[in-house]
Amino acid sequence: MNVPVCGVDEAGRGPLAGPVFAAAVILDPARPIVGLADSKKISERKRERLAVEIREKALAFGIAFATVEEIDRLNILQATLLAMRRAVEALAVQPGEALIDGNRCPQLAMPARAIVGGDATVPAISAASILAKTARDAEMRLIHEAFPQYALDRHKGYDTAAHREALKLHGPASFHRRSFGPVRALFEDGG
Repeated sequence: MNVPVCGVDEAGRGPLAGPVFAAAVILDPARPIVGLADSKKISERKRERLAVEIREKALAFGIAFATVEEIDRLNILQATLLAMRRAVEALAVQPGEALIDGNRCPQLAMPARAIVGGDATVPAISAASILAKTARDAEMRLIHEAFPQYALDRHKGYDTAAHREALKLHGPASFHRRSFGPVRALFEDGG
């Protein structure tokens, strides 16, 4: 039998707010999923549909995150690697190898290989990209319900003109990344 390989990707490295999410997926070769691609290249509706199918058909998947506090304490790269490690450790099936989107690998209990652009070329990484993105988007919608003044349902915490305007008007909230320049500047100004 072939040793299972998991694909790993993250979502939310760049935003000013919210946790960074990661997912790990081991696909089932006997249950192919049509339409897997980099989550940024497909519509929200298609991502949501594919996320359900991935959860149903994958041999195993794990979704994890690193908190805003961890991002601020460790830095975004280290927090991303931490979220990736947690996602792999959450898998119900132990993979023999992990394929990581990007150019850095987290410390794992199995061999890992970084693949730049893997979310567009490796189906298991594409699947992880979709699960990480849909899980993070769902989390940002939950935060939006408690803090609608930031319009997180629209920009998901990314650095948009609307988000910066809300930050200036309402100040940073507990879910904002204090170590990120635009947010840090508001804290330094007494926000």
